[in-house]
Amino acid sequence: MNELIKNISKIAEKSASEFGLLLIEINLRGNDRNRIIEIFVDGEKNVSAEDLAELSKLINSEIEEKNLIKGSYRLDVSTPGVDRPLRFLRQYPKHINRKFEVKYQSGEEKLELKAKLGSVEGEDLHFSTGKTLVKINFKDIISAKVVISFS
Repeated sequence: MNELIKNISKIAEKSASEFGLLLIEINLRGNDRNRIIEIFVDGEKNVSAEDLAELSKLINSEIEEKNLIKGSYRLDVSTPGVDRPLRFLRQYPKHINRKFEVKYQSGEEKLELKAKLGSVEGEDLHFSTGKTLVKINFKDIISAKVVISFS
């Protein structure tokens, strides 16, 4: 199965980049007779349902052409959703002015912060707690999730 994931990852990464998207994650579930392939992508801008449908067709045709999967399978291509941490610097700009939960490294210390993303400058992310401005370099982030607010 590792070889299958590797082959699908190559196809998904190449296809996603053609759409200007980032491959976030691939999950393979099921068995040889009934495989489920979940591919999560994101981008610098919001990803539309049309983008996902076109990307799904492209990936599916590559899988079929290379005959990677014997038997039936279901291919699900979607965005990761807000419950998953951001993994790439390119994902942050579209979330400016949104609240985050950030875990990061500062020297030897691991810190947590709930703050609003104010700007992205190079690899520096600028967060505001309302009273304090905090600059965190992307390489120091352990995990960062957008906090959904219904107010």
